[in-house]
Amino acid sequence: MNPRLHLSLAHMGGHEQSFIQQAFDTNWVVPLGPNVDAFEKDLEMFLNYRGITGQDYNDREKCHAAALVSGTAALHLGLILLGVESGDEVLCQSFTFSASANPICYQGAMPVFVDSDPDTWNMSPDYLEEAILARIKKGKKPKAVIPVHLYGMPAKMDEIRAVANHYEIPILEDAAEALGSTYKGIHCGTIGELAVLSFNGNKIITTSGGGALVAKNEEYIRQARFLATQARDAAPHYQHSQIGYNYRMSNVVAGIGRGQIEVLPLRIEQRRKNNQYYRKQLSNIKAITFQTEPSTDFFSNYWLTSIIIDPEKANGVTREDVRLALEQANIESRPLWKPMHLQPVFSSCSYYGEKVSESLFDNGLCLPSGSALAENDLKRVVEVLQREL
Repeated sequence: MNPRLHLSLAHMGGHEQSFIQQAFDTNWVVPLGPNVDAFEKDLEMFLNYRGITGQDYNDREKCHAAALVSGTAALHLGLILLGVESGDEVLCQSFTFSASANPICYQGAMPVFVDSDPDTWNMSPDYLEEAILARIKKGKKPKAVIPVHLYGMPAKMDEIRAVANHYEIPILEDAAEALGSTYKGIHCGTIGELAVLSFNGNKIITTSGGGALVAKNEEYIRQARFLATQARDAAPHYQHSQIGYNYRMSNVVAGIGRGQIEVLPLRIEQRRKNNQYYRKQLSNIKAITFQTEPSTDFFSNYWLTSIIIDPEKANGVTREDVRLALEQANIESRPLWKPMHLQPVFSSCSYYGEKVSESLFDNGLCLPSGSALAENDLKRVVEVLQREL
C-alpha cells in the first residue's frame, strides 16, 4: 500500500535544533528565557510589516505579542482582558473549531453563534448585526466579537469592524489558522483590539504546541504576560492579588518557533502552490468548488485547501463518499468544521443566521495540504477525486 498522506504535518526548516540546543546548553529548559523573548520579537517583526512586500506600517500602531502555551490560552486571556465575566455574552463565529468558543465558557459567559457569509465562509457581517440588535433588545449587549479567519481565509474585516465599532463592541480575532494571510495588505491578527495565533503541530508553522496573543495596545500584552505567569505580584515572596494561569511558552518550544518563523514565507508559498495545483488539476470537475479569495483584498495562506462537493452535479456522490474513497487509498482528509450551534455541548446557545455553515459542513472537505507534500503526493489525491467525481 502507498504510504499514508496526512492532512497537515509539521515541516521543519533546519535551524530549529540549533535554537533548542542553545536552551539545553544554557540550561534554559523552563518557561520563559531568551528563545521566548526572541520568538516574540520575530513575530512582532513579521506582523508589523505589510504583507509579503516587507513595507513598514508607518501609518499605524505597532503590534506586540505574548508567546503562550496554546491559541486557546490566548483566547482565554483575551476575553479576560476585555472584561468578559460570568453571565456575559460573546458573539462567536459558528463555523469554526470548538477552541474558538470554549474559552467563553471558561469565564462563565455564554457564546452567541453567528452564521457565515458564502464568500469567505467566515462570520457574516449582516447576521452579526442581527445578533447584536437581538441581544441588545433582550438587555444583553455582547461584550466581545470573535470572528475567525477559517483555513487561512481572511474574514470581511472592514464590514465586521464597522458593525462592531458602531455598537462599541471590541473584536478578538481568531487568526489561529491565518498566520501570513492578509486583508487589504494588513496581516490577519493585527486588525482587532486583540488577536490570537496558534502554533499547534498541524499549523503553517509550529512550536509543537503553542500560541500567541497579539495587540497594538502594549498594556494588554504586559497584563497578559503577568496573568500567564500565575499573576505573581512584584514582591520578594510569592504574593498574588489576582487569579493567574500557567500559560507562558517554554524556552525549549520557543526555540522551535524561532527556526520555524525563518521559513514562514516559504511555507506560505508552498501551501498556496498546493492550492493552485489542486485547482488546475480539478478544474474540469463541475461538482467541485474551492474556498476562494473573493477579491484581491483577500490573501489567504491556504493553510488547508478546502472544497465543496455538490452531489447534484456528481451523480449523487457525496462528500462522505469521497472522504471514504480517499481513506481507502490511505489518504487523510477531513470534513469541514461542524458548526458550533449544532454541537451538543452548545445546544442551549442562541444562533443567528440561516444554513450557510450547515451546508458547508454537509458538503465540504479539507484535502491534504502540508507544505512537505510532493507533486506525486498531490497527484494521488487528484486521481481519487477524478475517479470518484
